[in-house]
Amino acid sequence: MRKTPSGHPLSFFPVVVSLCFTPLCSSSTAASPSTTTPDHNMATKVAVITGSNKGIGLAIVRALCKQFQGDIYLTARDVGRGQEAVQSLASEGLKPMFHQLDINDPNSITTAAAYFKDKYGGVDVLVNNAGIAFKTADDAPFAVQAEVTLKTNFFATRDMLTHFLPLIKAGGRVVNVSSFVGSSTLNKCSPALQQRFRSEDISEDELVGLMQQFVDKTKKGEHKEGGWPQTAYGVSKTGLTTLSMIQARRLSKERPNDGILLNACCPGWVRTDMAGPKATKSPDEGAVTPVYLALLPPGATEPHGKFVSEKQVQPW
Repeated sequence: MRKTPSGHPLSFFPVVVSLCFTPLCSSSTAASPSTTTPDHNMATKVAVITGSNKGIGLAIVRALCKQFQGDIYLTARDVGRGQEAVQSLASEGLKPMFHQLDINDPNSITTAAAYFKDKYGGVDVLVNNAGIAFKTADDAPFAVQAEVTLKTNFFATRDMLTHFLPLIKAGGRVVNVSSFVGSSTLNKCSPALQQRFRSEDISEDELVGLMQQFVDKTKKGEHKEGGWPQTAYGVSKTGLTTLSMIQARRLSKERPNDGILLNACCPGWVRTDMAGPKATKSPDEGAVTPVYLALLPPGATEPHGKFVSEKQVQPW
């Protein structure tokens, strides 16, 4: 039986889908940045999709392979599963590339960032899709669910953004796959928390503090008294959407002439290992909005710093 980092046994330990990076025809070992010689790839556009060996992530890679003019990197923390996914798309006539990356491993993130900086001079499209969710019937203590879920969905995704945002090229697109559950969870928070999450002046440090506060309060059983609802997944996505808005504002301030657009989105209720077989959308249908945001045309100025569902900006 798997155990959480805290040592608690889990009847269901959610599968974390993460990142990978190696050329399609290479060996299973990712190319080392130190052995990569800068070449024509500096002029080649590149898209990176985290957690993309299955589900929505794989569907996003499939769509981008058909629509994006450049190299597309399918990513997964497990090399074997990632390369199997690459081969499955190759059988469809598509040619994604692959490079290992586990977003829960800081060293994996920094290695990947160095690879893309060295080989391509940066990244044109980043889709942060990797995420986890506990099944409803899971009997793991709520505090464990909160810590494990926020570790990947918020803190690890933030680590990705911390290392990759400086690499986003002018005209780049960043898409954070969030959820409508984050929006509904926000409405269940206390008025004081809602005010902060919706504030134009909330800082990233303040947001990180609030996310950690939620985890800490669950360990004491005090989260409800603190104004938090009983949903770890929902809080993680509330945090991710808010983080997207904060970082979009920062991009507008610090790189006003670069035309980078960063948004959070909801793919919808999609038939995946996470959401189950009763969901209403296929993975390819779930990929529509993330791909739309990833391919916003050159010169577009919006949406930016928004929460988007069904290709439409949603209230927050």
